[in-house]
Formats: sequence, structure tokens, C-alpha cells
Amino acid sequence: MAAFAQSAAPKAESAAPRPEFEVASIKPSPAAAPGGHVNVGLHVDGAQVLCTWFSLADYIGMAYDVKPYQVSGPAWLQSERFDIAAKVPTGEREHIRAMIQSLLADRFKMQMHREKKEMPVYALTVAKSGSKLKETPDAESAATDRPGEANVAAQGGPGGVSVNLGNGSSFAFSNNQFVAKKIAMRGFADSLGRFMDRPIVDMTDLKGMYDFTLDITAEDYRAMLIRSAIAAGVQLPPEALRALDLSSGDSLYQAIEKLGLKLEPRKAPVEVLVIDHMEKMPTEN
Repeated sequence: MAAFAQSAAPKAESAAPRPEFEVASIKPSPAAAPGGHVNVGLHVDGAQVLCTWFSLADYIGMAYDVKPYQVSGPAWLQSERFDIAAKVPTGEREHIRAMIQSLLADRFKMQMHREKKEMPVYALTVAKSGSKLKETPDAESAATDRPGEANVAAQGGPGGVSVNLGNGSSFAFSNNQFVAKKIAMRGFADSLGRFMDRPIVDMTDLKGMYDFTLDITAEDYRAMLIRSAIAAGVQLPPEALRALDLSSGDSLYQAIEKLGLKLEPRKAPVEVLVIDHMEKMPTEN
């Protein structure tokens, strides 16, 4: 036992320090503008990181590279939103995820554990007839952001949602259409899943980037926006929730089938981050 302790000691002494931001300011996000319009964004430029109107669930997902449905905790993780402005130490940009983990642990006292849970999902698969998607031409798929810079921005309100995923990739959900530009299938599954009653898991094995449009009925479009608002923690009146009963979802399934894809309800084991403890407000800046 003594020999083991002696051999382990040098490793403990040489453990690298936990990555942390040089400085970080956390402030509650302002309320949505009149009419319910919001602006959400992530901007990384040099050593500066700026996040606006992200929920605590969003920050947890960003820190641990998981989707919102993989975060299990109190409902206010979706509704409590904060703006973070932080400075990254020189040469440490590849550790931003770990720095957000440290920020959540230090300022929100977050404690969590991982476990597997079986949950209902939609499997996004290629239909038997084969995919009808065409890859985005190279001339249109060139990255638009400057090297060393990351920009992700979203605008939304009762009239729909527009999201810039960076590097020329985007989607808009408005006017009864889901319009995708230079989007990968995993990104499509994640984005569309925010408007569904269960998460979507990409099982297509398609590796390209694609442009396409989904046309759906007004009833299905309205229901999908309502589901997105519910998932974001928005309290809706009963008359708005009744609109869910008017939607069959058939038009979405049909639009996806036109792309040579399928949505199949399934149950699947999913890794979940279970939040054991978290403060609702951060410690002082």
C-alpha cells in the first residue's frame, strides 16, 4: 500500500489546474422586448466570449456538449436566463467548454452526475427509396466567418425564429416553412427537435451539408411554435395550448418524406446529466 501511495503522489502533484476564465461577468438577461421578440447569441472573438439570453440549461449543454433534453433538473433551468461576458487566458481557447464547467461549479454551485435513461425520441432515418437531398455546392458552402471567430445568433418571436449557426449554416422557421441553408443532419435533427414533443436523434449517417425547405400547414406550424415556447419555459394561456389539439403533424412527416427521410417514434437509451444541486442566482461578479 505504501509503495502505491508513493507512486501515486507525483501524479497528484503534477495534475493540471482546472481551466478557468481570466475574468467573467454574469448578469440576468433583460426581459423579452415588446411583442415577445428576443435576440440570443454567442460571439467569440480573440480572447472575448459574449453570450446573451442563454438559459442555464443552454449553458450546461454548451459546457458538456449535450442537448437540452439531456439535462435533467428543475424547470427553472430552462427559464432563468443570463448574459455572460468573459475573457479567455492567452492560448487557452480550446478549453472554453471546461471554463464554462468551472464557471457553473464556482458561481452557481452546480453538482451533477451522469446516468442512462430510456426516453421517447424520433429517429431521423433515410427512407427505403433513398435520400433525395443534394449537398450544398462548394461555392456556396465556403465558411463566412473569419478564422478564430465564432458567431451563433438567433432571433425569435410570435412570428417565427431565425438562427445563424455560424460558417454559413442557418435555418429559419416562419411563414409555415422550415428553411435550412448549409445544414448537417445532426444540426437539422437538433434544430427541428426544439419544435417537437420529443427529441430527434440523427440516424441517417449522411455526412454532407444541405439546403432544403419543409412546407407545413398553418396548424402544424402553430403547434410547433407552441411546443418550442413550452420547452423554453414560457407560460402560455390555456387558449394557446388548445391549438395543439388542432395539429395532426401529418404535413411535417410528408415534407420530410419528400426529402427521402423518415421520422420514426422510438424509445432509446440516452445519456443524461442529472443536476443534483444548483443555485438559482450566481455569486457576485
